[in-house]
Amino acid sequence: MGKAKIRLKGQIRSYVQWPLRFSVLIIIFNIIMYFVNIKAGLYTSVFAFLYILIAMTLYVRSKTIVINDFISFATQYGQVQKQLLRELEIPYALLDENGRLIWANKAFEDTFHVKKNSQRSITSVIPDLTKDKLPLKDHAEEPDPEAGQKEEMLRFEGQDFRYSMKKVSVKTMIRDSPVTEELDNDSYLIAFFLFDETDVTRLREKLEQTKPAVGLIYIDNYDEALQTVEDVRRSLLAALVDRQINKSMAAHDAIVKKLEKDKYLVILQQKDLRQLEEKRFSILEEAKNVNIGNEMALTLSIGFGVGAESYTENYDHARNAMDLALGRGGDQAIVKNGDQITYFGGKSMMTEKYTRVKARVKAHALREIIEGSDQILVMGHQITDIDALGAAIGVVRAAKTFNKNANIVINDISSSIRPMVDSLIEAEDEKDLIINNMQALERADKNTAVILVDVNKPSYTECPELMNRCQTIVVLDHHRQGEEKIENATLSYIEPYASSASEMAAEILQYINDRVKLKPVEADCLYAGIMVDTNNFMIRTGVRTFEAAAYLRRNGADVTRVRKLFRDSMEAYKARNEAISHVEMFEDKYAISYFDGKSESPTVVAAQAANELLNISNVRASFVLSNYQNKTYISARSYEEVNVQLIMERLGGGGHMTVAGAQIEGVSIEEGKRQLMETLRAMEKEGEL
Repeated sequence: MGKAKIRLKGQIRSYVQWPLRFSVLIIIFNIIMYFVNIKAGLYTSVFAFLYILIAMTLYVRSKTIVINDFISFATQYGQVQKQLLRELEIPYALLDENGRLIWANKAFEDTFHVKKNSQRSITSVIPDLTKDKLPLKDHAEEPDPEAGQKEEMLRFEGQDFRYSMKKVSVKTMIRDSPVTEELDNDSYLIAFFLFDETDVTRLREKLEQTKPAVGLIYIDNYDEALQTVEDVRRSLLAALVDRQINKSMAAHDAIVKKLEKDKYLVILQQKDLRQLEEKRFSILEEAKNVNIGNEMALTLSIGFGVGAESYTENYDHARNAMDLALGRGGDQAIVKNGDQITYFGGKSMMTEKYTRVKARVKAHALREIIEGSDQILVMGHQITDIDALGAAIGVVRAAKTFNKNANIVINDISSSIRPMVDSLIEAEDEKDLIINNMQALERADKNTAVILVDVNKPSYTECPELMNRCQTIVVLDHHRQGEEKIENATLSYIEPYASSASEMAAEILQYINDRVKLKPVEADCLYAGIMVDTNNFMIRTGVRTFEAAAYLRRNGADVTRVRKLFRDSMEAYKARNEAISHVEMFEDKYAISYFDGKSESPTVVAAQAANELLNISNVRASFVLSNYQNKTYISARSYEEVNVQLIMERLGGGGHMTVAGAQIEGVSIEEGKRQLMETLRAMEKEGEL
C-alpha cells in the first residue's frame, strides 16, 4: 500500500485539520480590525500570518507522525485481535469466495483435525456441509454480500454444532479501518464459526424421551368371549386378561388404571412408547393367547396420543386414535403424534357384534335428523356400485316414509347399475330420483341433510363440494376408516364388521319406523348390494348378514330376479376374461393382472377379474389394475390370509381385509403395477403381510 494512497478520514482527519479551519475565523477578525483601526489591523495581520504559517508547518509535520502512530496502533491492535481469535474457544475460520480455508483458529483445527495454514475446501473438512449450503457466488441469492448469512445445524463425529456463515466484503473491512486505501475490489470473504450444542441437543432429546404419552386399551369382544366360557370360569378369564395387560405395560414402566371391565388408561414415557412401537405392539398377539377354553380369542384396540404439550391434549389424541382403531375394526394399535398417525396390527377380521343395540340407537338418531331436515340428498363414492346404490335407496325409502324430499346424487351411471337404476325410476315413478352434481348443489341449503353411504373419505364422494354447502352430514359405511375422514359429521355410523352398506341400511330400516315398507324393486336393490359385496354370500358374511337378507326377502326381494340383473353381456364377459389372461404371479402368492381394453366400466371388470383370480390355487391375494379418467384403479381381493386393506392404504386407498381398492391419479397402469410390487415387497420385508 503506497503512501500516496494513504489518507486520514473521519473524525481523525477533522481533529488534525482544526487549526487550519480556525485560520478562517482569524482572517475575518483581521478584516474587521481594519474597519476599527488601521494600525490595529496591521498588527492583527502580522499575528494572523504567523499563526497560519505555524499551523501549516505543524499540520504537515504531525500528519506523518499521526499516520505512523495509527499504523503502529493498528498493527498492535491487529496482533492482539489475532491472538484473541487464535485462542478463542469457539471454532472460527475464514473462507475465500470458493469455500476454501484461508485461516482457522486453534479450536477449529483441533475439532476438525485440520493442520495449521491448511488450504483445504471446507466441504472436504466437514462432509455434511455440502457445497450448496455455502453462500458462494454461484449459489448466492442475496444481491448484497453483507446480507449473505446462513445459520443451520450439522453433526460431526457425534457432536452437534450450530454453524453460522456470513459474507463480509473485503472493501468494507478496509473502509472501516482508521486508515483506508482506495480500492475498486468487489470480492468478499466468508466468516465461518460454530457453536457446540451437543449438550443442548442431548438434553432436548432426553426431554423428548421423558415426555408423557397417554394411551387407551379396549378389549374389543369382552362380552362375546365371556359368553363362550362356562360361568364358573368367566372371572378367571377376566383376571388373566387383566394380568396380561398389566404385565405387558409394567415391562415398559407404565402406569395402568382400569376404567371399566374392558377399558384401561395407560400413561408412560415416549421412550417406552417407542419400544412398544419397535415390538409392533406385541401385546396384540399376547392377548389372543389367553385361553382357558374360550372359543373366541380376545382382541385389543389400542390408541396412544403423544406430541402435545399437556396431558389433556395427549388424552384427546389417544381418544381420537382409539376412535380410529375401533372404526377400522379393532385388533390394532394406533399412535397419533400431532397430525401424524401410525398403524400397527389390524391383520384380522373384526369380530361380529351379535347385539343390535347400536343399530337401533343410530336408527333413532337418523330419524331425528331426517325429521329435522327439509330435504335429503344421498350420495356414495365415485363410480357408484350396486352396494352404494342399494344403501342409498334404503335411506331414500326411510326419508319418504317421513314425507321428505329425497334424491340420490350420481354423476355417471355405469353399465353395471344401469338396469337397476332404470327399474327403480320406473317403480318410483320419479324421473328426478337420481340427480347429478350441479343439480344437487343448486338444491342444497342449510336445511338440507347430506347422507353418505358406502364411503367415509371426503375426496372419494361423488360431490365433495356438497358437504361444504350443508350443515348436517351423516356417514353410513362399512369400510375401515383411514387418516382422511369427515371431521364435521353430525352422525357417523361406521361398522367394519358389516358385510356391506346395504346390510347396514337394511338393519336401520327395521328400527327407524314401523311404517317402513320397501317396494320389491327396492328390496332387490338392497339384496343385490349384499350379494355383490359378499360374492354371493361366500366372504365376510355373519349372522346379521343373513338376517338382513331374510328381512329383504320378506319385503319382496327375489333371488332369481336379482341374479338375472347380474348377467353379463358378451362384451363384459370377454373383457373379464381378457383381464384374467394378463395375470402373472408375484412372489409365488400374489396374482397381479390388468385390464386396458375397451369397456364402459373398466373398474367393474377389474373387480370381477380379481374375484375370479382367487379361485387359482396358492393365490393368497389378487390385484387387478385398470385405468379410468386418468386414474389407475386397483381392485384387491383375498381370502383372509392377507389383509389387502393394509396394502391399499399404503397406496392411498382402503377398504376391508378381504376387499379393498385404491386410486392413483396421473400414473399409467405400468407405473401403478410397479408401485404395487414395491409396496408388497416392502411390506413383506417389514413383516406386515
